[in-house]
Order: sequence, then structure tokens, then C-alpha cells
Amino acid sequence: MQKENNATVPSATTPRIRHRKRSNEVIPEPSKANGGNLLVNDRNKYKSMWIRTHSTFWMIGGFALIVYMGHLYITAMVVVIQIFMAKELFNLLRKAHEDRHLPGFRLLNWHFFFTAMFFVYGRLLSQPLVNTVTSDKFLYQFVSSLIKYHMAVCYFLYIAGFMWFILTLKKKMYKYQFGQYAWTHMILIVVFTQSSFTVANIFEGIFWFLLPASLIVINDIFAYIFGFFFGKTPLIKLSPKKTWEGFIGASVTTIISAFVLANILGRFRWLTCPRKDLSTGWLECDPGPLFKPENYILPGWISQWFPWKEISVLPVQWHALCFGLFASIIAPFGGFFASGFKRAFKIKDFGDSIPGHGGITDRMDCQMVMAVFAYIYHQSFVMRQGISVEMILDQILTNLTFEEQQSLLMKLGQILQERLEHS
Repeated sequence: MQKENNATVPSATTPRIRHRKRSNEVIPEPSKANGGNLLVNDRNKYKSMWIRTHSTFWMIGGFALIVYMGHLYITAMVVVIQIFMAKELFNLLRKAHEDRHLPGFRLLNWHFFFTAMFFVYGRLLSQPLVNTVTSDKFLYQFVSSLIKYHMAVCYFLYIAGFMWFILTLKKKMYKYQFGQYAWTHMILIVVFTQSSFTVANIFEGIFWFLLPASLIVINDIFAYIFGFFFGKTPLIKLSPKKTWEGFIGASVTTIISAFVLANILGRFRWLTCPRKDLSTGWLECDPGPLFKPENYILPGWISQWFPWKEISVLPVQWHALCFGLFASIIAPFGGFFASGFKRAFKIKDFGDSIPGHGGITDRMDCQMVMAVFAYIYHQSFVMRQGISVEMILDQILTNLTFEEQQSLLMKLGQILQERLEHS
């Protein structure tokens, strides 16, 4: 008995053994690391697939309807998505106990959010807004003044929020409050960087918004399908259910889809015309050389196997191949980043607003990367560079008063009259 007691109770002279504190990070089990988490091994995969498919059809149907309604409705959809994304991300680091001691602190986050929204959309939509109200003198003067002082208004709105934040600081809550302040600004950078490029793409022509967004959806669907039926080799540890089979299968499908889809979408003028105002009607315009078909004669060995001797290709389809490559190889890293982010915060999804998919942010991770690429590619390799008549007129309408515009018109008339007399 004495030996047993001595064995179980440490004596005063026996040094205590300190145990290292266990890490809070979840260490993956060997079976999971070797592919136990793959979709092909998931017993409930058919049930989850049905839920995911049902939600996907609803999302695609709603998305197609909004695209059919036009530029303004698509922009409104982007705004709604932004609000839901911000809500999900605001809630990620929020603590109920601390919030009870900080009444109105959540309202401050939304103050910064809508200030950023006013700043971004005020800059993007200023010219289309001017073009819309040009016929009405009062509205034109009001909008011109609003645009002129737009940055000043945004600055003072931000300063008001900054002062509000300083005045609400409470003792023993400083760390939480400054953490929320920094988190709010990071959300604004992430959300509005993506949205500004998305809206800019929309007004350059729905085609430049719809094609990149559709390629991300196609890549996501076929990565799921190929991984569901053939996935055996894990792709990346951040996303245990992603496989090489799904990645490669989706890449090939996305690149082919990009080439075919660009041909289909490029045939509709209301999708390819840029929007210069905020009206809601369908557009008619010269499609430009990118959307005018060119015929290519097929080599003899190909025409032996197929009935076609030549094919009609839109020049924009070659640009679409670059979009397909990016959507299938680079854009998925936005999803991997989101997976790592969720693992850092030990959450499965950003939200539960979409059954089978998670939250809005879970669906927009790759779209954010793709929207930025689409805008930069369009500006760098598609859009004609240099000063055009439209650009000069835009500057005149935006920066000159009505009286200054009249004076400019008279001076231009005098100059042209003098040239006619000398010629």
C-alpha cells in the first residue's frame, strides 16, 4: 500500500514535470491526409450533391434573369452581394460579450462601409450619371456640384467615423476596439477592390463581366463533378476535398468552354456594347472588330474527319482562351486562400445563406481574383489606348460648367470658321 501511494503521489523532493501546452490547431489524421476526406470516399456525398445541385440551379437561374435585365440590375446585384459579404466578414471576429458593452459599435462599421461605397461608386458612375441628367439643367448642375465635391464629402464622412471611433474608446476594451477597426478596414479593401473592378467591367460591356464570372462557375462545377466521380489524388492540404483529377478535368473543360462561350455571347450586341449612361434600355452599337466574325479554312486532314471545311471565329475568342487559362489555373488560388483563412479561424464556412455552398463569401473567393484580372486584361490588351473624341467630351461634361461649355463651343466655332475662310 505504501509503495502504491508513493507511486501515485509525488513527494516534495521529486521535481515536477512540466507538460507543454497543446496547440489549438487541429492536426489532420493520417487517414485524412491520405485522402480519407475525398468526395469519392464520402458516404453522404449523394445527399450533399443533391442539395448543392438544387442551390446551384437556383443561383444560375437568378443570375441569368438579372443579366437579362441589364447593366443597372447587375450593378445592384453586385451591391447586394457586397453587403452580404461585409455582414459575414464583420461577424467573423465579433464577440457578443464585448459588443454588449459597446452600444453603437456595429453601426460604426456600417458607417465606414457605406462611406467606402459612396466613394467607390461615386468615382465609377459619375460620368454615366452626368450623361443621364444632361437634358435637365437643374439636375445637371446638382450632379456636377456633387461630383466636384465628391472627394471632400467622402473625406469628411470618413473623418466623422474616425472621431466617432475615438470618442467610443473604453478602458479594458482598447484591444478589441482597435482590432475591429483594423478588421473593418481590411474588409473594405477586400470587398471594394473586387467590386470596383466588377462594376467597371459591367459598364465596358456585359460581355466583359459575364464571360469571366461564367468561367469561374463552370470551373467550380466541373472541379466538383470530376472530383466527385474520379478524384483520388489530393491536390492541396488547405482544401482536403480538392483533387488533381478535379483540377485537371475542370481546367480542360473551362478552357474549351471559354472559346465556345465567347462565340455565343459575342453574337449579342446588347452584351457587347458599353453603357455610357444609367438608362435601362437594351443597347445597339457597332460591335467593333473583336466581335466581327472571321472565317478560317481548316487543314485538309481535319476536314477529312469533320464535315466543315471552314469555321467562323470571333477575334475575341482568342482573348477568351487567356480568360479560360486564368480561371482554371490562377483563380482557384483565391479559393485556396479562403480555405486557409477559414482554417485559421476554425470555421467551416463564412456563412450558411446558400444551402450546400456556405455563405456568399464562399462563392465569391475566386470571383474576386477573376474580376481584377478581367479588368486589367481588358485595359491592357483589348481597350484602344490614346485620346478619343468621347474621352474629351467626357472631360468637358464633367469638369466644365454650363457657361464654360457654351464659351468653349463659341470659340471652337470661331476657330473652325477661320480655318474655312483660309482654306
